[in-house]
Amino acid sequence: MANLWDTADHALGYLARADQLPHRTEGEVVLLDCVPQNVKRILDLGTGDGRLLALLKIDRPQASGVAVDFSPTMLKLVRERFAKDQTIEVVEHNLDLPLPSLGQFDVVVSSFAIHHCTDERKRSLYTEVFDLLEPGGVFCNLEHVASPTTVIHERFLKAIEITKETEDPSNKLIDMETQLIWLREIGFTDVDCYWKWLELALLVGFKSG
Repeated sequence: MANLWDTADHALGYLARADQLPHRTEGEVVLLDCVPQNVKRILDLGTGDGRLLALLKIDRPQASGVAVDFSPTMLKLVRERFAKDQTIEVVEHNLDLPLPSLGQFDVVVSSFAIHHCTDERKRSLYTEVFDLLEPGGVFCNLEHVASPTTVIHERFLKAIEITKETEDPSNKLIDMETQLIWLREIGFTDVDCYWKWLELALLVGFKSG
């Protein structure tokens, strides 16, 4: 499948729709609740324009962060967003490839990015995330997952006002349950779906301290 996220038109088109995505802020609120207030270091995979990392920083100003993306448009926007924040490092990297050496983190987050990777890469990326986490750390993945039935998928498309013809060809969706099993097999604990609305789901797992 094609991955269009390195094109400006695709990236900007997504940003124009992002704030109107139904129930997105509900999922973000639950994600924020999963991240400790005293966190020291956060990794944001597929940061986009830095929206999620900026939300996390509001109540965690002491935290430093690494924002990872590969889209030239998104990289420009996230660098502009954090231009005056010396605690945020922006790293250009395609999640289809193994993560570079980034150090250790208390928290790893991602928002609607990992579903652009193949299923094999999703699982290997989750393993890399586990290895990057400090003991007691948490992984929060607010993600686009596959519907269990065609009817539910069509309901989701209608709710977000797109059609089968205008779906993002970069999407490589897999069901939520499979991903939860992967996280448990990798070694994450207290793994669960902490929030869900149709094809939007927050998958969370912890690394034992």
